[in-house]
Amino acid sequence: MIKRASNFKPHRATREIRADGSMILRSSYPLGPVVDRTGDWLHRWAGEAPDRVFLAERSGAGWREESYGSALEKVRALAAGLLERGLGAGTPIIVLSGAGVDHGLLALAAQYVGAPIVPVAEQYSLVHGAHNRLRHAVELVKPRLAYAVDAAQYAEALKLDIFDGIEIVASRTGGRADVTAFEDLLKANAGPEVDAAFAAVTPDTVAKILMTSGSTSDPKGVLTTHRMMCTNQAQIADALPFLRERSPRITDWLPWNHVFGGSHNFNMMLANGGSLYIDDGKPVKGLFERTVENLSLMPGTLSFNVPVGFSMLLKALTDDADLRQRFFEDLDLIFYAGASLPQEVWEGLERMASDVKGEVPLITSSWGLTETAPAALMQMEPTERSGVVGVPLNGVTVKLIPDEEMRCEIRVKGPNIMPGYFEAPEKTRDAFDDEGYFITGDAMTFVDPEDFNRGLKFDGRISEDFKLLTGTWVRAAQLRLDMLSCLAPLAADLVVTGADRNEIGVMVFPNLAELEREGYALDEMGGALTDKLLLGDIHRRLAARDREVSGSSTRVSRAIVLAEPASMPDAEMTAKGNLNFRRVLQRRAPLLERLYDDGDAAVTRI
Repeated sequence: MIKRASNFKPHRATREIRADGSMILRSSYPLGPVVDRTGDWLHRWAGEAPDRVFLAERSGAGWREESYGSALEKVRALAAGLLERGLGAGTPIIVLSGAGVDHGLLALAAQYVGAPIVPVAEQYSLVHGAHNRLRHAVELVKPRLAYAVDAAQYAEALKLDIFDGIEIVASRTGGRADVTAFEDLLKANAGPEVDAAFAAVTPDTVAKILMTSGSTSDPKGVLTTHRMMCTNQAQIADALPFLRERSPRITDWLPWNHVFGGSHNFNMMLANGGSLYIDDGKPVKGLFERTVENLSLMPGTLSFNVPVGFSMLLKALTDDADLRQRFFEDLDLIFYAGASLPQEVWEGLERMASDVKGEVPLITSSWGLTETAPAALMQMEPTERSGVVGVPLNGVTVKLIPDEEMRCEIRVKGPNIMPGYFEAPEKTRDAFDDEGYFITGDAMTFVDPEDFNRGLKFDGRISEDFKLLTGTWVRAAQLRLDMLSCLAPLAADLVVTGADRNEIGVMVFPNLAELEREGYALDEMGGALTDKLLLGDIHRRLAARDREVSGSSTRVSRAIVLAEPASMPDAEMTAKGNLNFRRVLQRRAPLLERLYDDGDAAVTRI
């Protein structure tokens, strides 16, 4: 019998049902103490644990490690260098490169003196066709300084005219005289002016401007204040009490331009005196081996990943007994986000954890957006299945607006919610209702309508739903998650189709590494794979699922496998790796038409 985690806080929420049928959910627990500024965390741990590792990145066969004491010293020196350049409140600093020790120190130095840090996806600079996204970000925030880890690697982007008049700083200058060395910023002396600038930072000071994914329009700049980030870490630690009981450690690949990696995980380590080892691998072919190496060197007490990452990790753990032992023996938490964790992966992780340590750590997820800092709901109790996002965190008020099927639009209010979008008053006004709730556009259902403390389940984006010609509504987002589980691990992602048609179909972006491993042929015809064995396997899975579901709103009757990966330059994929469904359907309109051609050899149909 599986023994699940005992170090959790049980759900305890209240629900108010209004006359119009809407519901208000709140936590019954009080919100714990909240610091005013991110720099307060750094001062605390530099005082209490100066020699403890705060940030680390790979260097040769080992790690370059930065302790809390050293980090505070360098942050204050960098802060002095920024002040010498006239940078402070209202003078954004843009970061072009990904996670790194110098990036982290610069971000904290900017926040220390009130300068908003603007991390953008490194693909915006490194992918030639994505430079328009970089241009949009720079022209929007008008930074006074730009940072890239390597001036040579980012040379093409740095030559763009948008950087005229902007000081460029790099950890590796490549010998360029027009680039300031990061080390030069560290030469400044932190004196009373740094103390004064830090004292002037308040909870309402903007710490970051985070760019939204821009899947349906140009990316917006989310104003992220110290209050939002500091409150959110207090809320998370209230929900996960083991964070305060011992210092956590993570080996983490998640990008810092995204709120999950850059705010949720980075600040979790800083707030709780933890250690963040930066994983320079990723859950993709050719880079995942590096992740396995990094985890072997430095396993964490917490593990954060997306479902495909855990799927790849499960196989690695199955094949390597030593890695399995090291990964699970000190683990308190397995946290997935981005989509539901396939049940077979969930159960595989449970079995291994139980075998190694006799107890399964808390396997959980939460829900939130860039605008909510991000966590607003969290599943705090052990559960047996994926997809539950829990109840409101302390201090968060949730408004649920049900439809006739008790699917609820979710809106949120609380101190972790953004004040608005940068330089966009109309978009800010439209983002809140007349009671001040942030309109998320997401939908939720209750795990158990009779017991709201069982939590909520994410049920897709309201805007992604569509109708079949029969008038039947299709909840595309939830169906996509179901189909990803059905077609795992063959499908890396997929688009649900069927708007104004008689049947639901899927356009599948394949997991090419898995197809090659299983020996499928990658023959194509006009942009679609035609291997009969592959199509036969997909047909069998669709047919088996069809026997388990009922109703045209959930029955997927046809599929086509796309030969070309999603293109970032063509806006089919956002910097976060999410598909832009509308753009995929527009750009691949001929393939969409083929999907509904029963005579096409690339289409499987049940």
